[in-house]
Amino acid sequence: MSRGGEEEEGGRGEGRSRNTQVPVKLLRAHSDDVTGARLCFDDRFLLSCSSDHRAILWDLESCRPLKVFDELHSNTITECSQIPNTNRMVTVSWDKMMVSTDLETGQTLWRSKQAGLLSSCSSSSDGRLLVCASDPQNCVSISEASSGRTLHLLTNHHRSTITRCRFDPRSQRVVTVSADRCIKLWDLLAQKTTVSIDSHHGNVVSNCCFTSSGYFLCTASWDKSLKLWDLQTGGFRSQGGITLQRGHEGIQPSWCLALMIVLLHSGIRGPGAGHWS
Repeated sequence: MSRGGEEEEGGRGEGRSRNTQVPVKLLRAHSDDVTGARLCFDDRFLLSCSSDHRAILWDLESCRPLKVFDELHSNTITECSQIPNTNRMVTVSWDKMMVSTDLETGQTLWRSKQAGLLSSCSSSSDGRLLVCASDPQNCVSISEASSGRTLHLLTNHHRSTITRCRFDPRSQRVVTVSADRCIKLWDLLAQKTTVSIDSHHGNVVSNCCFTSSGYFLCTASWDKSLKLWDLQTGGFRSQGGITLQRGHEGIQPSWCLALMIVLLHSGIRGPGAGHWS
């Protein structure tokens, strides 16, 4: 696996990018495209999922799988996430199932069938709630993490496929981005959409994430740009988003973002996963 077409040097799952000399660890076990990857448990482990219908928990020190979960879904797993304050994970798939699994025992705790093909999922920071997005209904489901019971179902939330859904750091709002190029924030207390933004991205908005404070939102698009949105002061209403461009040759829908202002960790497409120090 290479980053940006570059090859790495070294063996045993470790090396360096030849151009940047950034330390790289290669994690190989999937047999098809890796669709998602999330650091977990104080960044000592990694969760990945794939079109090979499997999710894997990796030890980053040894670059080896600790557990392989291969009987969770019957189709591509589109996203996975550890549920905070627990040893559980949630996975979603094109088989329309959202599944909660014990990472230690491998036991399936519950399965919840949704209306359509599931494109994204996330957990609230307190570990109490889960959100997932389904296609082609363009709907969002908010559920109890402990049982999978649906609490809120937002139908026709966007005009096209929802590509990513995330809770804000305070677990008060859910942000969604979509192929319709819109950004929406749904308030859990008011139980309604309180912010709707035309992103003016030139193509599908493929990903999003909050800063740790929740004051800024970052969006990524197939137009090869990132935008920062000032949610604290509402500056986006008059000034729009701050565009960050010319830094990528392309942004894939499976890239995941984590930033303090702009600090990015990326998931990798292909049958391996990579980790940069």
